[in-house]
Amino acid sequence: MTRVFSGIKPTGHLTLGNYLGAVRRWAQAGQYEAEALFCVVDLHALTVEHDPARVRRLSRQAASLLLAAGLDPARCTLFVQSHVDEHARLSYLLECVATDGEMRRMIQYKEKSVVERARGGSVRLSLLTYPVLMAADILAYRAEEVPVGADQTQHVELTRDLAVRFNQRYGQTFVQPRATRPPVAARVMDLQDPASKMGKSHAATAGIVYLLDEPDVIRKKILRAVTDSGREVVYDPAGRPGVANLLEILAACAGGDPAALAGAYPSYGALKKEVAEAVVETLRPVRERHRELTAEPGEAERVLAEGAARARAIARPVVDAAYAAVGLLPAAR
Repeated sequence: MTRVFSGIKPTGHLTLGNYLGAVRRWAQAGQYEAEALFCVVDLHALTVEHDPARVRRLSRQAASLLLAAGLDPARCTLFVQSHVDEHARLSYLLECVATDGEMRRMIQYKEKSVVERARGGSVRLSLLTYPVLMAADILAYRAEEVPVGADQTQHVELTRDLAVRFNQRYGQTFVQPRATRPPVAARVMDLQDPASKMGKSHAATAGIVYLLDEPDVIRKKILRAVTDSGREVVYDPAGRPGVANLLEILAACAGGDPAALAGAYPSYGALKKEVAEAVVETLRPVRERHRELTAEPGEAERVLAEGAARARAIARPVVDAAYAAVGLLPAAR
């Protein structure tokens, strides 16, 4: 059976974009069609200035929301990255294989380092090297597939490059993973800025639908979504990105093809109302199940502990083999 790995970073509250682009796919297909490992990648949240208490809180919330979205601990392994030491152990070995040039070419480093400097802060070294940690997340489990959004494809390509280079230098150790993407709404855009993705760590929140938003809040955000000039509802991602984003969200929530759906709506207002109700109904069971889980917090903690133990059992022999391959003495056991 194919082994799949994917993770989600606790840098903000999970959004509709996270759900449609990744989480729902994990719950509906990923855990049934493959040997699946899903991870709250909390170490990645430390690459920028952060509040420790908030990282802990959001890590717990992310895990609870993944369970609420339908991840079944009997069918997949759900855990927190920092609970499995092999991620950090392998990351350093891969840093010894990666190059400075590769790191500086990563798109997210370029974007985020500009933001940090604009704020007057310094750029943490971990922001430059975190794609190597991401590669370690994947390679430690010999994962064959990594379901990601469009903005993460470059990281999986880097992971493949590092796996090939390591194997050529030190012997066959790692599997070369491939990125997979959902057919619709892989990249949900901000409702107020259709040129930017719906990011969970954005400062401006008017264009972001969060999984725990109340129905009236969701409706208000979608009804106020930026559209485009003109009145006819057509699917034109390049010329009318605001309307295209709404049609893609509707297609992902209710089914259908965005271009075909466009012809059913006489106005932007009618489209927005339909999208709002589709989103409310799509997220309703997630909110309800999350409410149940927060009433019994010990359940999520139990799932994460068991998941970390299973993940550790898979990753440790792989990372031990990598340590031996590069010439490090094995520790006495």
